[in-house]
Amino acid sequence: MPAELSGLVLSGLRTLETEAGGITALVAAMQDGMGVAFTAAVEAIRAARGRVVVTGMGKSGHIGRKIAATLASTGTPAMFVHPAEASHGDLGMITADDVIMALSWSGETVELKNLIDFSKRHRIGLIAVTADVRSTLAKAADVVLALPQAREACPHNLAPTTSSLMQLALGDALAIALLESRGFTALDFGALHPGGRLGAALKTVREIMHSRDKMPLASLGNRMSDALVEMTAKGFGCVGITQEQQLVGIITDGDLRRKMQPNLLDMPVEAVMTKRPKTIRPDQLTSEALEILNSSKITALFVVEAGVPIGIVHMHDLLRAGVA
Repeated sequence: MPAELSGLVLSGLRTLETEAGGITALVAAMQDGMGVAFTAAVEAIRAARGRVVVTGMGKSGHIGRKIAATLASTGTPAMFVHPAEASHGDLGMITADDVIMALSWSGETVELKNLIDFSKRHRIGLIAVTADVRSTLAKAADVVLALPQAREACPHNLAPTTSSLMQLALGDALAIALLESRGFTALDFGALHPGGRLGAALKTVREIMHSRDKMPLASLGNRMSDALVEMTAKGFGCVGITQEQQLVGIITDGDLRRKMQPNLLDMPVEAVMTKRPKTIRPDQLTSEALEILNSSKITALFVVEAGVPIGIVHMHDLLRAGVA
């Protein structure tokens, strides 16, 4: 390591170690009295018929926006309301069916006063995320998530660093607890993330598979000459072998090379095929199909239901869909 960088790297390491200490303190608090409040917060959010309205000023506000986005993307309707804007009309965004989550390390953020008053006037549930249980915010809240005291990574103990990370981690913990308690699935997640590579990976195999007469299939007992014609015509580099509609084997380019001999075309398909081929269900994710293809070092998968082939998916299909 160059000498001129060592001081910078040491500084970075001190920051990471200090912030890790904050997360460790948060874990200890959750295992202690904070766990009761955490459960109450999850229950309050689940009971709300509306949305989680996240709010906070400064760095707490930036973290609040991320928490609201994480909640919304994991099945808990949420939005961020800036406390200053709330005092100039945005209080109208909040309804009696909502629950408010207010972030303030000190619990004395002046801009939160009107939001606090509004929550009390309209009997809207208020969850406080603060480090001071004696603060104005904590005293007004229905549920207090009391963050443990921790030193900021800033050498002056001033710039919000460790405290911001703890708020973010607690927001993630709430989002995942809500996700798991609701039984929110990967398919549900996919419905909320239709764009980009993540959206592609959360599509189901049924959405991209080739079906019906596009599948390369031959029956047990057929000659290899017939199977090769089917294999060549369909262009997947393989042919599935069926018996009474059930998929019982597959013949790939590799099988042809391994079994190459003068009378290959006259051989029955069962003499060449690989039994019990890798398959996938139509309701599985395309990301799962990619994992099977990569781990098995193959390029195509038959899609089956109750053992019956209903489609085929090729690595090229995953590439076109943006999964691979």
